[in-house]
Amino acid sequence: QVQLVESGGGLVQAGGSLRLSCAASGSIPSIHVMTWYRQAPGKQRELVADITSSGSTFYLDSVKGRFTISRDNAKNTLYLQMNSLKPEDTAVYYCNFFRDNKSNYWGQGTQVTVSS
Repeated sequence: QVQLVESGGGLVQAGGSLRLSCAASGSIPSIHVMTWYRQAPGKQRELVADITSSGSTFYLDSVKGRFTISRDNAKNTLYLQMNSLKPEDTAVYYCNFFRDNKSNYWGQGTQVTVSS
């Protein structure tokens, strides 16, 4: 069975940086898109960034220029480099690997807390 395990979250001061990783166990061929979501308590989940198998990327407007998404297909790993962090970035961050309805995997989340 496939598992996604996130790491790299933590507590950081505003202006600091963190790098999140999402590593998959087992074989996951032909993943179409890998995505980072986040959700703060009492708020709706939002898409932060995604990256397709061809390398195309998308970013939430509020993180453009600060966050960089990347993937290592050989390692079945997704990354999110977060720079110039702001308190509004505080949330639980979730990774998702999607191919189709039969292959749609979620991590359990990693907490990112940015203090002012």
